[in-house]
Amino acid sequence: MNPIQLVDLHTQYLKIKDEVDAAVLNVMDSTAFINGPEVQSFASELSTYLNVKHVIPCANGTDALQIALMAIGAKPGDEILTPSFTYIATAEVIALLQLTPVFVEVDTDTFTIDINDAKSKLTSKTKAIIPVHLYGQCANMDEVMALASKADIYVIEDTAQAIGSDFTSKTGKKQKAGCIGHIGTTSFFPSKNLGCYGDGGAMMTNDDDLANQLKMIANHGQRIKYHHDIIGCNSRLDSIQAAVLRIKLKHLEEYTKARNEAATFYNDAFKEIEEITTPFIAAYSNHGYHQYTIKLTGVNRDEMQSYLNENGVPANIYYPVPVHLQKGYTEYGSKAGDMPKTEGLTSQVLSLPMHTELSKEQLEYIVEHVIRFIKG
Repeated sequence: MNPIQLVDLHTQYLKIKDEVDAAVLNVMDSTAFINGPEVQSFASELSTYLNVKHVIPCANGTDALQIALMAIGAKPGDEILTPSFTYIATAEVIALLQLTPVFVEVDTDTFTIDINDAKSKLTSKTKAIIPVHLYGQCANMDEVMALASKADIYVIEDTAQAIGSDFTSKTGKKQKAGCIGHIGTTSFFPSKNLGCYGDGGAMMTNDDDLANQLKMIANHGQRIKYHHDIIGCNSRLDSIQAAVLRIKLKHLEEYTKARNEAATFYNDAFKEIEEITTPFIAAYSNHGYHQYTIKLTGVNRDEMQSYLNENGVPANIYYPVPVHLQKGYTEYGSKAGDMPKTEGLTSQVLSLPMHTELSKEQLEYIVEHVIRFIKG
C-alpha cells in the first residue's frame, strides 16, 4: 500500500502529466505570462461551467474576498457578518480594511452560518454577510438571500471549499455555489477541489457594475492603462496557473465523483459507530467533500488524531480555535462562552484523508484504525 496522504496531489498530477506539461511549456514558449490568452480562456470556461456572467481571476482566495469587500464600497466602521467557524482569511480581510467583523454561530449539522444568530446581530451598520460554504457544502442560500434582501445588505459567498457544489432553492432552481449572492469568491490553492500548482483565486458575479469594479480594483484601480480612477491593488492569476486550471477544470466533475465515492465508503463503515457523526447532507445542497469531517462524541479527539498520525493516517483539525477567540481578534470583544455551538465544534471535529486518489486498500486501513481507537 502506498503511504496515505491527507491530500495526494502527486498521483493526481501523474494522471494528467502530459496535458499539464504541454500546457505549461506552451505558456513558456509564448512568454505571455501575465494576462495572457490562457487567463482569458480559463475565465471564460469557468464562467460557462458555473453558468455565471462574469469570472474575474485574481492572485488568491484571500485577495478575492478583500477585493469583493472593496467593490461593494465597504468603509471603516461598517459591520460584516461572518461565521467564526471558518479559515482566518474570511475575517482577516474584514479587519485589514478596518471594517468590523461580527461573528456568527454555525449550524452544528451543516457547519454553515446560523441564520437566526445572523438575524440577531444585524444593526444599522451592517454592510454585508459572508456565508462560508464550509467543507464543500452550501450554506442555506435561500435563508441568506432573504435576510440580505430584507436588511438591504450585500452577500459575498466564500466558496473556497465548495467550487462546483450545487445549491437547490425552494423553487427547484439549481445554481452553483458562489453564483447566488452579489459576489462569489474562491481559491485555487493546490489542495482545493479545483487547485492550481501555486496560488490563484477568482471572483464571480452576475452584476455588470460590480464586475467592472472588481476588475478595476484587481488591476490597480484602472480601466485604461495609467489612468487610475479608484484605489486598487495588484492581484492577478498568472498564465501558467491558468493553463493548469483549464486542464483540471475538465476533470472537476470526475474529481467530485471520486471524493463522493470515498465519502460513501467512510459513511458506510462508520454508520454503526455511535461515537462518530458522519457529515450531514442538507436537502438543498450536494457535497463536494473538500474535507471529510466527522464529529466525535465520548472520544478524546486529540488523542485519536495523535494515534492516527502515529499509524500512518494523517488527520487534521479544521479548525482548533474559532476566529472570535484568536489572539489577533480580541479587540472585537468576544470571549470564551459567547459562541457555544462554534466552541463545541472546535473540540469535536476531525478531518480524515480526502482526495481523488484514495484506494480501497487505503480507505480500509483508515477505517480500521479509526474504529480500533474507538473500540480499544
